[in-house]
Amino acid sequence: MTLDSVLLIVLSVGEATVVAILLRRGAWRKLPLFCTYIAWGAVSDAALFVISRGFPAAYNKYYLIETTVDSLLMFSVLVELAWSVLRPVRASLPRATIFVLTFLVALAGVVIWPLAGMTVPPDLDDPQYRLLFHLQETFAILRVLCFLVMAGFSQLLSIGWRDRELQVASGLGFYSIVTLLVTVLHSHQPWGAPYHWLDEAGFSLCYLGTLSYWVLSFSTKEQERKEFSPQMQQLLLQMGGGARAGRIALTDLPSDRSRKKD
Repeated sequence: MTLDSVLLIVLSVGEATVVAILLRRGAWRKLPLFCTYIAWGAVSDAALFVISRGFPAAYNKYYLIETTVDSLLMFSVLVELAWSVLRPVRASLPRATIFVLTFLVALAGVVIWPLAGMTVPPDLDDPQYRLLFHLQETFAILRVLCFLVMAGFSQLLSIGWRDRELQVASGLGFYSIVTLLVTVLHSHQPWGAPYHWLDEAGFSLCYLGTLSYWVLSFSTKEQERKEFSPQMQQLLLQMGGGARAGRIALTDLPSDRSRKKD
């Protein structure tokens, strides 16, 4: 059995352990998409091990499908984190807030896309793999951005390192920063054994460290969520009130038919 196979098995076990702790702590109630993402990782990694050993001809096709599904789930997780952070005032926000957050995350991805294109290896000739690599690097930068925003505005958002949202974001951010550094090192490194060793150390071991961090984080009891700071609460309520006022104003406008009658 190769080292790659051993690492794949270890990562699958690590992901399964995180899933078990998430279910035990009831985290799926607040972060169902994150739980789904980790469960998908455990299943897809196990399937990758089986396919690589028993059906090597189907490996590339499976990798394309797995990466696409992984990107869609990660996008959903980032939206879920943003929505979960607003939990203390969600009842006061307009219903369209979740769609606004989805649009903002997608917009950030569009802005990041050209920057992520600079990390694509020039010797990667296959258009499909160039696109997938570009997509993966875009989400890596997006995860780092999500972590920096949540950590930077933690005081206004009234979240700390014992809050689940920041624990998830910090794990994703740490892993993404390391993967971006590995990508930069790869751009100055010829193909060969050291290239693959860097992958194993940078991607596999770093992700294993992230899973270990989540195991420790979710093993402890979650602290009670604090209310937003008065400034942040007032800002969000004003935004919500302004959106409602706009809808009411549009609803109250007379229709063309009523104008003609007048």
